[in-house]
Amino acid sequence: MDEHVDDLVEELYPSLQEWRRDFHKYAESGWVEFRTASIVASKLASWGYEVKAGREVIAADARMGVPPQAFLKEQEQRALSQGAVAEWLPYLSGGFTGVVGILDSGRSGPTVAFRVDMDALDLQESHESDHLPVAGEFVSINDKMMHACGHDAHTSIGLGLAYVLSQCKDGLYGRVKLIFQPAEEGVRGAKAMVEAGVADDVDLLFACHVGTGVPLREVVCGTYGYLATTKMDVVYTGIAAHAGGSPEEGRNALLAAASAVMNLHSIPRHSEGNSRINVGVLEAGSGRNIIPNHASFKLETRGDTSEVNEYILARAIDIIHGSVQMYGVESKIDIVGKAGSSDPSPELLPYIRAQAGRVKDVESIVDTTSAGGSEDATYLMERVKQHGGLASYLLFGTTLAAGHHNEKFDIEEETMKIAVKTLALCALNAHEVSIPEPTAQHT
Repeated sequence: MDEHVDDLVEELYPSLQEWRRDFHKYAESGWVEFRTASIVASKLASWGYEVKAGREVIAADARMGVPPQAFLKEQEQRALSQGAVAEWLPYLSGGFTGVVGILDSGRSGPTVAFRVDMDALDLQESHESDHLPVAGEFVSINDKMMHACGHDAHTSIGLGLAYVLSQCKDGLYGRVKLIFQPAEEGVRGAKAMVEAGVADDVDLLFACHVGTGVPLREVVCGTYGYLATTKMDVVYTGIAAHAGGSPEEGRNALLAAASAVMNLHSIPRHSEGNSRINVGVLEAGSGRNIIPNHASFKLETRGDTSEVNEYILARAIDIIHGSVQMYGVESKIDIVGKAGSSDPSPELLPYIRAQAGRVKDVESIVDTTSAGGSEDATYLMERVKQHGGLASYLLFGTTLAAGHHNEKFDIEEETMKIAVKTLALCALNAHEVSIPEPTAQHT
């Protein structure tokens, strides 16, 4: 079977490159992955998968940071003009851009899930001549949307895995679920899929990422230390007045926001883990002689654990409300993203190491490494573990043209082959894994 998988992936490699460059050229931000998701759904269906999409796999009330309806409609039309598969767009319309493909072997065995993300960043890609996507003519044509974190590769890996497993169905036991998640950037999408129940019947979950400082041909079996995080948009509303003639009649939203921002960065640290807080955007006012009646800022909190993050978050909300009282304004807080922490299941790491060790392209295998940021795949991981299953977050190394979230980010595409081969073996041999407790009844 190892040789068969290797041959299939080598034969598929040109398609992996083609898919990845296509997704890169037509990069789509969170909740507007209409073209990407429609292509994914179409390909899965053509390979014999049961496909669930849109509201079947996205809980509407659990979505976070969803763009305005006018923008969603505009982007759906943009996707259609760029080659979206029209028959799938009604499922995805309104920003319900999640897709799940299910392959049932017909034989008893575990339900094995693989999660990949599809969204791009809100970033303008470089058009300088030394940027490979420019020379290769696959630089993003969508304004301020760029795959600068490798999700184009992740989606292609998911498709490659789907194809290989469809060709190896006779070697599978149990079921495979391929979870194509929207809106990972800003940690907005996974919770909505969890609340829709996509992970409730999963025994083994594998999430993955390319890059993150791991060298090419190295595989990390499990990543720990993803920081719990909350993303917030805060708006202050005051009363405008003439700054010279009647300043006492105003309620200064700018001062309320500025006071909050200064105090937010002064929240005491927590003894039980590292914490972070940052205000990345602050906007206020309209003229030098007007008491500002509007101010807004974008804030994030992070913590080593969910408990540390909740401590920082609670103090932040106290400060935001406190400045409301100080300056006589009103405030509105929107939670636009959230994720907890989750560590890989220790019992699963030797199994992943064994599968990666069977891939001839792999030169180095590391059991675990520490993460530096946040990831909402942790929602899926925790739900699987709560139901008695096992979960891990793998890293596949690659040389990078520039760091993640940089306008010149690009990957070495060979890493996609390694990822598909490793993950395919993780699926095909999953019946060998001893699962400690039974999961919820499969549906």
